[in-house]
Amino acid sequence: MKVEIKGQLMEGIFLERINRFIAHIKIEDKVQVAHVANTGRMKELLIKGTRVIVRKVDNSNRKTNYDLVMVYKNDTLVLIDSKMPNILIEKAFREVSLEDFGKYDYIKREVKYINSRFDIGLSNNREKVLVECKCATLVKDNGTATFPDAPTERGRKHILELIKAKEEGYRAVVFFIVQRNDAVLFTPNRDMDESFADAVKQAYLKGVEFYAYICDVTIEAIEIKQKIPVIIN
Repeated sequence: MKVEIKGQLMEGIFLERINRFIAHIKIEDKVQVAHVANTGRMKELLIKGTRVIVRKVDNSNRKTNYDLVMVYKNDTLVLIDSKMPNILIEKAFREVSLEDFGKYDYIKREVKYINSRFDIGLSNNREKVLVECKCATLVKDNGTATFPDAPTERGRKHILELIKAKEEGYRAVVFFIVQRNDAVLFTPNRDMDESFADAVKQAYLKGVEFYAYICDVTIEAIEIKQKIPVIIN
């Protein structure tokens, strides 16, 4: 369940975030414009003066020449790319390496159901599965990982539609992928988005499954490390 971080990577210093998508990074004594690969707030990570890892992008169609992909939180390296959970979990299903799941004959990304597109659809001769993957970067000082770090109406809608899928006979699953290695448990961020937390609790009581994993992150790769408890309240 390891995924290589590809491209030309280099270290920089975070200066400021201009908007959800753009940040200023100091790289080799020059201020560069970088695309932020995550629309979450990440206020506890994106602090002026923080060491970061960027990827150089040579693409004439791009407005930015760099992607901001990792942030150091003290000595912990955090991968912020919000697309990575889909890649990790799809790879895990193809490798049949998740302890709570077997082998599936059909594995597809971006599966439409009702008014949503879910990250992964699975099926075999026993079950049909809809999977949603969430990127978690926020870990509190007590080791509690949590999501979201900004209100997410889209996330709430996905959870509620997974309830409908469960009622129609699907196995409905949500993965919270904590893209750092220093969390000991996960819980929804009720303080940030009570409606999302309420939807998770409702879904859990209806049989939707919730899993959380921490990851080992290096500049070269990210790898799912181990499952941690999910506390829903």
